Amino acid sequence: MAMQDDPAPINWRMNGMIARFAGIVAIALGFVVGTYGLEETGARWLQTALGLLTTGMLAQGYALYCSVKRMQEIKDQPKS
Repeated sequence: MAMQDDPAPINWRMNGMIARFAGIVAIALGFVVGTYGLEETGARWLQTALGLLTTGMLAQGYALYCSVKRMQEIKDQPKS
């Protein structure tokens, strides 16, 4: 039996959808925690909110990357 050396293809569409959902949730939570942090002085809620906002923006950037890679794969497929 020969082992196949080709790795499984990456599902860019699913990766992009998951990243988009995670980004939306992180950004929304960042805004909610940020408004709570503005009311509570001296707490670390503002830093947590900034971390969530940054995470959300990075996830959205990765989702954009996945969309571009998916479009490149669709464009590169041979027409039959």
